[in-house]
Amino acid sequence: MIPIFSQSKHRGRRHLMLAGAVILALATVAVSKARPATRMPARTDAVLIQDKGKFKISVNGAALGTEEFEIHPSGDHWIAQGSSDVQPPGGQPAKVSAHLTLQPNGTPVSYDWSTQGAKKASAEIQFQNSIATIILRLDNAKPFTQQFTFTSPLIAILDNNLYHQYAILARLYDREKKGIQTFSVLVPQEMTPGSVTVESIAPTSGSNAAEMLRVQTTDIEVDLSLDAKGRLMRLVAPGSNAEVVRE
Repeated sequence: MIPIFSQSKHRGRRHLMLAGAVILALATVAVSKARPATRMPARTDAVLIQDKGKFKISVNGAALGTEEFEIHPSGDHWIAQGSSDVQPPGGQPAKVSAHLTLQPNGTPVSYDWSTQGAKKASAEIQFQNSIATIILRLDNAKPFTQQFTFTSPLIAILDNNLYHQYAILARLYDREKKGIQTFSVLVPQEMTPGSVTVESIAPTSGSNAAEMLRVQTTDIEVDLSLDAKGRLMRLVAPGSNAEVVRE
């Protein structure tokens, strides 16, 4: 069983991980160590689709929590918001909520997250061109500010225990160009930048998926199953027996 919680050395904080450490590993492994790929420029067309639902999170077949989410247009922008409740074995329950504002082509504008559990924390992030400015707030501590500079303003947000964000990553994949495509990534709760590759793969035997995408680094592999409307139906990380399924 891979633990839900991981003790970070970064300012002594304790963070929620992807039903095992999948999200953090995806974002922190440099893409230069992965297979050769072409970095994709920012899309200029509208790529997002409206969606609303609930995911069940499990590892080794044991239920660990749920996430409710909604992705919808709002004026000239799009909003992706979600809230996850996770109960780690032998640990205290925790809740993480997030609100992401995007341009229609998937470029982030702002992101807010908060966690409740043994400790409380929150942060606000503003994106300007290729720069992300983060203001982190922890209990009984002064706000901490940090900036990250990326190679493109098109930055995928893959935060801890917020799996609807993989649905947005799936929409960023350019199906006309196909092949292996590389995306910059930010894991806000870890204040960690990185990159991932995404490629289209054939649906597995017996799968009801209309399309499958593989999100990958050298160490981690996650398969996304999408329906005919392009909605994320299932996420599987074979290496850690982690599964996220739409209810």
